[in-house]
Amino acid sequence: MTAAGEAVLQVLWGASPCVNSFDRCLNISSSGVSFKFNVKYAKNKGTGYAELHNGLKSRWRVCAFHGVDRDSHGKTGCNRLKSGCCKCRRIESIDGLTVDNGRQPSFPNKSESNEPNVQDFKLDRQLKNGKAGISSNDKLNASGSITNTVHKVWAKSVEDEAWDLLRESIVYYCGNPVGTIAANDPNDSTILNYDQVFIRDFIPSGIAFLLKGEYDIVRNFILHTLQLQSWEKTMDCHSPGQGLMPASFKVRTVPLDGDDSATEEVLDPDFGEAAIGRVAPVDSGLWWIILLRAYGKCSGDLSVQERVDVQTGIKMILKLCLADGFDMFPTLLVTDGSCMIDRRMGIHGHPLEIQALFYSALLSAREMLTPEDGSADLIRALNNRLVALSFHIREYYWIDMKKLNEIYRYKTEEYSYDAVNKFNIYPDQIPPWLVEFMPHIGGYLIGNLQPAHMDFRFFSLGNLWSVVSSLATVDQSHAILDLIEAKWAELVADMPLKICYPALEGQEWRIITGSDPKNTYFPGLITMEVLGQLCSGRLVTMLTVACIKMNRVEIAEKAVKLAERHISGDKWPEYYDTKRGRFIGKQSRLYQTWSIAGYLVAKLLLDNPAAAKVLVTEEDSELVNAFSCMISASPRRRKRGRKKQTFIV
Repeated sequence: MTAAGEAVLQVLWGASPCVNSFDRCLNISSSGVSFKFNVKYAKNKGTGYAELHNGLKSRWRVCAFHGVDRDSHGKTGCNRLKSGCCKCRRIESIDGLTVDNGRQPSFPNKSESNEPNVQDFKLDRQLKNGKAGISSNDKLNASGSITNTVHKVWAKSVEDEAWDLLRESIVYYCGNPVGTIAANDPNDSTILNYDQVFIRDFIPSGIAFLLKGEYDIVRNFILHTLQLQSWEKTMDCHSPGQGLMPASFKVRTVPLDGDDSATEEVLDPDFGEAAIGRVAPVDSGLWWIILLRAYGKCSGDLSVQERVDVQTGIKMILKLCLADGFDMFPTLLVTDGSCMIDRRMGIHGHPLEIQALFYSALLSAREMLTPEDGSADLIRALNNRLVALSFHIREYYWIDMKKLNEIYRYKTEEYSYDAVNKFNIYPDQIPPWLVEFMPHIGGYLIGNLQPAHMDFRFFSLGNLWSVVSSLATVDQSHAILDLIEAKWAELVADMPLKICYPALEGQEWRIITGSDPKNTYFPGLITMEVLGQLCSGRLVTMLTVACIKMNRVEIAEKAVKLAERHISGDKWPEYYDTKRGRFIGKQSRLYQTWSIAGYLVAKLLLDNPAAAKVLVTEEDSELVNAFSCMISASPRRRKRGRKKQTFIV
């Protein structure tokens, strides 16, 4: 037996390995160690369980349990041990490991008694007495090799489970797939609207199917939601703009007119008139444009975006977003709850997430719009807005240690055209937590900016999508990732990635969230967080894309490995509670589709980083030139009455 093989045995069984504690699932040859796992999940074929147990009893073993019924995905570990089966899927063969019963990977034993397998295993008796003479380096190398092998096998089984769950969440309309429901927990009796297809929630699902080469569901989703755009939208006798996309839709079966014996399927959209809080979804149309571009780039099918009805849909969304109003800023003005989680988070005004999606949608639309006489004015307005928006966000939303020092010394009540403190920000607004939080290297884009108000909270989605869409400069993009690395314990902790940091506390939480119990760690406690973490759904997807774009993949790999340690065992929750994300959210839905799909997209992109191009938009050289012109023009120095300068790309 080689030194490496002996080292493996030493690592597995310690100084005195037990010859009689091997299982036939594990094969160790005389020339080394080879794990033979072949776990295959068979859809809708009973239940099964395969896990690897790290020896509290000084042995490693793979055990397979076969159930007889297909119940919900996972009971408690105790129930599995008592009944000898797991409520997941039947295992046909073994090639992966699943963990679904807690925070630390733990694995039940098949039996306390085992028969020796002399044919499979021939051990030197010296090992029993610990006299193999194995070097510490051999032990470390063997231990690391086994750990990597086990992790790969385990991760593969988590991926297989995730794909099964994602496909089970697919919604069909007239026999064709059109989307995925928000959550698919068979044990939850309070469905609310989690059985609907949400535009924003389908984005990670759609990207996962695109990367897998399954284009039909995304194409159907794009075209059917486009049809819903033109539906009449009224609440209390008021109708919003025609370009508004629905927040969600549901497939309903209704009787045919005049024939009670026959039925038909219809799509029932919700534009916010039935949503919690009755808020119209501003982000739905922006996500729709982004997904449309990704579909064309991934599938190569440009015929969809060139269709007349699709071109009209893009223009209607742009006209709604570019419409003139009372605002002096190029950013979109929205109400609270109009994006993200449909709940009050204190983001009314000009939240970063909407601005990043707006910028990305403008770039995507400009790329897809067909040149024609009727769209010339729209494209001109689009280009002007891109320049102004990028300047505004990069100049006024950015904060790092240097900018924080500048704000600390701001003069207030400046009435002039060359004012430094344009928005009349009082230095006393700088919160104490920010002074301790801000690292010397790194920075980020603040959450919101309005007259006399800066929301200094770190919003993950807005910052990461600013990197992906090139709304942030190259230096700013690297600084954002530097910040995430430097403040890993605060922003990531035990389950990536927090949607915003820091937590709101006490009276501030009550005022800003309206005492919403779903926007807390635990209702009634002093420290409360605005939906602290969305497990590993959209946020880990965006972190992965951002890291790939900036050639810093190791950050995303670390986050994904952290997530897959627990997310399957925790039954793919909607979000986590507590500062470190150690508790499943008190009102969190299980088998949340965005958690499942987000994990899959991250894994697919890490396996094939080049595929991230379907989401990434590179910085436009023409926009960079126009941006430089705006800086050199020094708007602060303009004199009253001087003609306003316009930059056209």
